[in-house]
Amino acid sequence: MSGWQTLLYKEVLRFWKVSFQTIAAPVLTAVLYLLIFGHVLEDHVKVYDRISYTAFLIPGLVMMSVLQNAFANSSSSLIQSKIMGNLVFLLLTPLSHWAWFLAYVGSSVLRGLVVGSGVLLVTFWFTDLTIQAPLWILVFAVLGAALLGTLGLIAGLWAEKFDQLAAFQNFVIMPMTFLSGVFYSIHSLPAFWQGVSHLNPFFYMIDGFRHGFFGVSDVSPWLSLGIVGTALLVVGGLAVRLLRIGYKIRG
Repeated sequence: MSGWQTLLYKEVLRFWKVSFQTIAAPVLTAVLYLLIFGHVLEDHVKVYDRISYTAFLIPGLVMMSVLQNAFANSSSSLIQSKIMGNLVFLLLTPLSHWAWFLAYVGSSVLRGLVVGSGVLLVTFWFTDLTIQAPLWILVFAVLGAALLGTLGLIAGLWAEKFDQLAAFQNFVIMPMTFLSGVFYSIHSLPAFWQGVSHLNPFFYMIDGFRHGFFGVSDVSPWLSLGIVGTALLVVGGLAVRLLRIGYKIRG
């Protein structure tokens, strides 16, 4: 195997060896969300006038699990390596900044997709869920996981303590995820908050992903694809530059 493939293999093994914590636990959390919100709102909310609330909720929970776990994978790996001091062994290798980027983001995408697949397999039986455009589902799942894996990489480089990483996750990632339409259609919001939601790139990931199931969405999937793709290019460029200059990892 080449250098980046070896590092990718190491990162995949890192989360797979504790799969009960990194895969099973997020799936259980998503199922609990579905049971609670689905039970409370199933008979009271119809989305797009024809879709039951439980069916509407499942793709949102799947995508939320993909995003959160992709972010957690790269960010936790880097901060643990920095604090435990074993990052120095990677710095001694001739790996390029591109190898680091591909390995950390690639493993994050893989973990996000595994968790998302687990959530979908478990929740698929709770309602009559159709799949209209599987390609859109795959595209937005991969792009979303890559974007959050890259953000996790940046957060892991920036953070020097677990407290700082937790602050990034609690005050940036979590609010943007919950305000992106996971639990509701933004058409149910007042005009002002609809405008605010359109500024949130997480909304476009989830809305485009949901379009693959129902064939309808709040905005065009092509618009969502353009915004998510642009965001990934910008964030990816920043992450590669930080790796190239050794931001907070080289003395």
